[in-house]
Amino acid sequence: MLDKTGIAKRIAQEIKDGYYVNLGIGIPTLVANHIPKGIDVILQSENGLLGMGPFPFEDEVDPDCINAGKQTVTTLPGSSFFDSALSFAMIRGEHVDLTILGAMEVSEDGDIANWKIPGKLIKGMGGAMDLVASAKHIIVAMQHVNKAGESKLLPMCALPLTGVKCVKRIVTELAVIDVTPIGFKLIERAPGVTVEYIIASTKGKLLVEGDIPEMELD
Repeated sequence: MLDKTGIAKRIAQEIKDGYYVNLGIGIPTLVANHIPKGIDVILQSENGLLGMGPFPFEDEVDPDCINAGKQTVTTLPGSSFFDSALSFAMIRGEHVDLTILGAMEVSEDGDIANWKIPGKLIKGMGGAMDLVASAKHIIVAMQHVNKAGESKLLPMCALPLTGVKCVKRIVTELAVIDVTPIGFKLIERAPGVTVEYIIASTKGKLLVEGDIPEMELD
């Protein structure tokens, strides 16, 4: 199975040259450290930063330079800072090519629930609803099962929805899975993970066609 860094590495392979990309809170923030060499992308943070770089080394930390998750980050040459109104104008105006965000649940129809955590006080849903409604392509980084071992890839989401029929691809510690008009489709499996284990860990309908390759992370 993959750890959080492994999930981020695999998702980084999805980023194309010239993309404008928004990274959500949690595992998605790690993607910035694993963008392949030779790929020129612009990372947008919804709190008002365009041109975000990787996490800083200790001697590079600037407490005023943070991402949407309040983690300190670096900036790249040509980066810019702006207010939330302009940030969300970029998002709602469909200027973001790819959004990578986490989720508590995803349905086989591509619905996503990622803002309401059961049993915890939440200040609000943040910018997720704007992002999933406006991005041209959405990839979810998430754990395949919860702490109780229950699948988080479901026929229907039980938690309040963030967006409807918007998720295109999911990367978990077990697999890469696409959302198709007829359900989840298994694309790749994590090193050492069997197809049978992935099927058993997925509550929603999962299509398996032919031999499923292992992910290549290096």
